Amino acid sequence: MSPRKLSRALAVTLTLAAAAAVAGPTPAQADPIPKAPGHRLVDAYDGAPAAPRPIPGEQPPQHPFLAANGRSGMHADAWGSATYPWSGPLGVTPRVDSERMAALGGECANVTFDRDGRIVTVCGTFTGFLVKLLDPKTLATLAEYKLPQRPSTIEAITRLDFSRIFKDTSGGAYSYLDNRDRLVLADSRQHLLRLAHEQKPDGTWEFTVTDDWDLGSHVPHDCVTWTNLHPSGTCDPVTSVMPDWDGRIWWVTRQGRVGTVDPTTGTIRSIHLTGEEIQNSFSVAEDGVSIVTDHALYDFRATADGIPEVVWRETYDRGTGTKPGSVNQGSGTTPDIFGEGGQYVAITDNADDRMHVLVYRRDPATPPGRRLVCEIPVFRSGASTTDNSLISWGNSLVVENNYGYENLTSLTFGRSVVGGVTRIDVRQDGSGCDTAWESSERSPSVVPKLSTANGLLYLYTKDPNPLGIDAWYLTAVDFRTGRTRFKQLVGTGINYDNNWAPITIGPDGTAYIGAFNGLATVHDGN
Repeated sequence: MSPRKLSRALAVTLTLAAAAAVAGPTPAQADPIPKAPGHRLVDAYDGAPAAPRPIPGEQPPQHPFLAANGRSGMHADAWGSATYPWSGPLGVTPRVDSERMAALGGECANVTFDRDGRIVTVCGTFTGFLVKLLDPKTLATLAEYKLPQRPSTIEAITRLDFSRIFKDTSGGAYSYLDNRDRLVLADSRQHLLRLAHEQKPDGTWEFTVTDDWDLGSHVPHDCVTWTNLHPSGTCDPVTSVMPDWDGRIWWVTRQGRVGTVDPTTGTIRSIHLTGEEIQNSFSVAEDGVSIVTDHALYDFRATADGIPEVVWRETYDRGTGTKPGSVNQGSGTTPDIFGEGGQYVAITDNADDRMHVLVYRRDPATPPGRRLVCEIPVFRSGASTTDNSLISWGNSLVVENNYGYENLTSLTFGRSVVGGVTRIDVRQDGSGCDTAWESSERSPSVVPKLSTANGLLYLYTKDPNPLGIDAWYLTAVDFRTGRTRFKQLVGTGINYDNNWAPITIGPDGTAYIGAFNGLATVHDGN
């Protein structure tokens, strides 16, 4: 989600119409996101600069068909670790540069970086999703490509029910940048696309569709359109795509379809997990694909002709309903593959009283009843859920509590969530797990990130305010101890609500935060 989360992130930009036109060879500075009143009445900075303390360990393996780790997608790499091999802000005279904040016409969630550092992102707007190429320093638009409008957006407009788009993770939110700097996504027509960007002779940039695979013969697509407002059939949106180590492109749908595309031959294969829903993205190791539905965690392989094949399946406690802070009645996390050689995979459940962090052994030869390593309850009774992915590094996991966050209206007028962030460690002998630390920080809906180069965990936090000021902060927490090191004000008001979008750490150390009205950046001023 897991963020889906982010997906939702994109899913939900109820403001601004179309974004700026393609820029020329010398793009203008982007406009700042407007702040709400009260930003001068809250602390602009709290804490002190942190000294970088790299965390020992090995990075997840580099996927041969993804852009370099840290550049390829929402969860940073194929294992979904949410970690970066470079440093983020240390809190040294941090700056939220107004020239680096853009009202892009909607929320930009999945931020990726091509090999020259340009940003390739997908931004959700009220008129549809836009793929954008941005200058990483000015956030000015270099090129854009408009994706088809999602059925949920049309339903929201025609039925005046905007809750639909808050829980829609389809249409391009879960995309990835491949090893040739092409953005790969599935649009609302159930077409799988590869988009390249290139500079034209006149110095301007453009996106071109290099590949277009129609999944319509495998996915029901009688969806709402402006010319068909009352379809009689079934509409099953594609929620996420990822490549496996052999180069096949895997895709999943909301209603439980799992498929592959062979990009060399165009052959499409699929199976249907009847009665199960997939709202999260998924993770890929060299020896398998980890997918979670609202009922169970799966490990998949592809047969020789590309048919997804279940290797093992583990059910979990899905609770009795959808909690405030969740998309559906099920796990809110994209599976995290972690540990030596990728021996473990972790998710959270949806247990009614307290959510649990669940760790499983991935080895297909694991004896029956031995796959579950641990089941650790987290956060307070009756107020515990997450709809964002875990952070994984070594044998450690970090989880945040999203209970109480539903949409942009949840935290207005100075309100916040109950909060909480916890680190869980798997014992070295694999005999179980232990709680390493607990933090009271309130990170309502962000996909958090970790810099292994400096040892800081980055959150996007919001505390209750008696004056009704909605102040949003980039908050750095020590990964080793759980101690908060510094908090930098990013902005005030609903425009700075990230609404399930992630924090992304750029190769130059800038922290990018997807906000309701675009992208915000924080960087050290030294």
